[in-house]
Amino acid sequence: MRLLLAATLVLTLAGCAGSSDEFRNRPLAANPSAFIAAEIAFARLAQEKGQWTAFRETAHPDAVMFVPERVKARDWLKAQADPAEAVKWQPHAVYVSCDGNVGATTGAWQKGAAHGYFTTVWLRDPKNGKTAWILDHGDGLASPREAPEFIASKQAACGSRPTVPIEAGTEGEDMAVGLSPDQTLSWTSTVGADKSRRVTVRLWDGKDMAAVIDDRVAAPKQP
Repeated sequence: MRLLLAATLVLTLAGCAGSSDEFRNRPLAANPSAFIAAEIAFARLAQEKGQWTAFRETAHPDAVMFVPERVKARDWLKAQADPAEAVKWQPHAVYVSCDGNVGATTGAWQKGAAHGYFTTVWLRDPKNGKTAWILDHGDGLASPREAPEFIASKQAACGSRPTVPIEAGTEGEDMAVGLSPDQTLSWTSTVGADKSRRVTVRLWDGKDMAAVIDDRVAAPKQP
């Protein structure tokens, strides 16, 4: 029965496709492991070619970073020389939109005696599967974030289309909201007047846009 169903599916796809090119160029299915692979390759590139070189080569044209104010990554990175020692990092979890075109990874980083966490939001081109990061941020921690036995993976619910609430920042805040094409994953980044920061990733669970990442960074200490 399994072989029969598989054969029927192949014939159905072949009958629907107008040409072999259309079949090859069809939208890609959701693949959480692709975002994990992109994050691991990003971290490896930092060790092989330099920290800021890796950021430059993998950034989306509209990518943003926080230093601590929000900056357009490609503009800020132009003036950055690679440090002698690149930060190391490892993904611990990935959250993916239903259509698989947006993913958010989060995990731990280390540099010398320092350690902390990071969150990266990735966009995937549905035509060719290429990924680029659109938001990257992180902060230090007093204690290292413990690595899980397995990298956690969660995909947004498919089916009903969620209603995404409109968010607005308060006076003095710099807020930006991103949304996957199918509206099942959103990311909100807010920088306060005191340069404190909050990055929240939400995933559609079939009923609500539930927060799966909620990073809060304190305002920098004044000298």
